[in-house]
Amino acid sequence: MSSICTAPYRLLMEELGCGGTVSELVSCHGINYKNEKTHKMLDIHKREKNIGLQLFGEDKEAMAKAAITAQERNPKFIDINMGCPVRKVVSKGGGSALLKDPTVLGDFFSTIKKAIEVPLTIKIRTGWDSDSINAPEVAHIAKEEGVEFVAIHGRTRTQAYKGKADWELLEDVAKEGILPMIGNGDLHTAATTRNRMNNTNCDALMLGRGPLRNPFIFLESYLKEDDDIFFSPQDHLEVIERFKTYMEEYTDRERTILITLRKNIVWMAAGYPGVAQFRNAMFTTPDLDGTMEVACEFFHNLGNMPKRIDHSKDFMAGGHG
Repeated sequence: MSSICTAPYRLLMEELGCGGTVSELVSCHGINYKNEKTHKMLDIHKREKNIGLQLFGEDKEAMAKAAITAQERNPKFIDINMGCPVRKVVSKGGGSALLKDPTVLGDFFSTIKKAIEVPLTIKIRTGWDSDSINAPEVAHIAKEEGVEFVAIHGRTRTQAYKGKADWELLEDVAKEGILPMIGNGDLHTAATTRNRMNNTNCDALMLGRGPLRNPFIFLESYLKEDDDIFFSPQDHLEVIERFKTYMEEYTDRERTILITLRKNIVWMAAGYPGVAQFRNAMFTTPDLDGTMEVACEFFHNLGNMPKRIDHSKDFMAGGHG
């Protein structure tokens, strides 16, 4: 997810129970042009264990060249983004636009695969639209070219993040066993994730938006019904403080730290009372120290109050890649 899955956030999620992570989508052209900001997006924290670097682009040679550069950062795998529905990516032929013409994908995959030594993986959607559901076809092509696994989001590009993820289709594709498959879509709660884990044909599950509002969702997904474990507002504050430390290790730009912390703290506060006023206070506090003071006061005042997120309302429906 763009501007979210940076090294500090990925490390945080690994420490909170995530089995592996993928970077934000990184432009192959930005890498090849040696853009400093783009190359920063390839940073991997020394304590990250299972990290894939995700690239996007429409040109096979440019993608292969960028993959060679990304491989130098020692990721566990290189992932091709074929799922991003955002117009600025799709309009240039990248992201989910790659699903439009599967006939070119064999050469596309093989060119990138031959350029690298680490595993190559892909992240796709069910298809471009409801008239072109081609995830199984794309998976078959990927298998023939040596792609290691496929992650599939259960919506088409035209759906973006609206409507419901088609888990019936995802389970059918997983049952076919074309490639090891990771299922993704609408796993916003620990209960939903736990239920899916216990009843899926997929080899693994991928969570995107859910952890933003509940950083403990990975840990909670493994809890049993009789487990008496509760993550309090104070636990959320501890996560926020740890995230701040990781951000300060990642960059010395206070403005970057401030902007990143603000949005993540507000997301983590979702489901608690008074969050609207808290959000306003967060975004009107001008500096980092003041922002942390506001956050500490808010979470301390909540005591042991449980959070109640309304999952019936859209969250980040515009998408982050």
